Amino acid sequence: MSAPRVVVMGVSGCGKSTVGRELARRLGVHYVEGDDLHPPQNIQRMAAGIALTDADRHEWLQAVAGQLANATTAARGVVVSCSALRRRYRDQLRAGAPDVRFVFLHGARDLLAQRVAARSHAYMPASLLDSQLATLEPPGPDEQPIVLDIAAAPEPLAAEAERQLRESRS
Repeated sequence: MSAPRVVVMGVSGCGKSTVGRELARRLGVHYVEGDDLHPPQNIQRMAAGIALTDADRHEWLQAVAGQLANATTAARGVVVSCSALRRRYRDQLRAGAPDVRFVFLHGARDLLAQRVAARSHAYMPASLLDSQLATLEPPGPDEQPIVLDIAAAPEPLAAEAERQLRESRS
């Protein structure tokens, strides 16, 4: 399988980081935590419970796209966790790596809310879940996403994403 470029996407609490790390391990590629790429002003806004606007997200998405572009240029694989909530955000990421694949983690709002409430996140309060759900534009079939339900545990989700990625690249 050639070096994959993958974005594990979805709203807060869906398990992007956990599944992303496990998927990267399984694929033997570098993992990038998308949250680490947010500029300080975004972190301050989210910590204050203020939802990010498209303008707020632009610089962050450029940084994520840069990680994908660097992996493409270096002919190496990478898995990045990134909410990628809107189609235009995913298009911005594709500019960095036209062959990027999206693994969309989705689930019931109650399960997402339960997970967000149970975790400790440096700056993403549970109050922002509804704004993320309102912003979410699930990837369409033309984007060829790998769509996984978060009712399953992270390891089986990563295994299924790996299986589908390998199958589509063989």
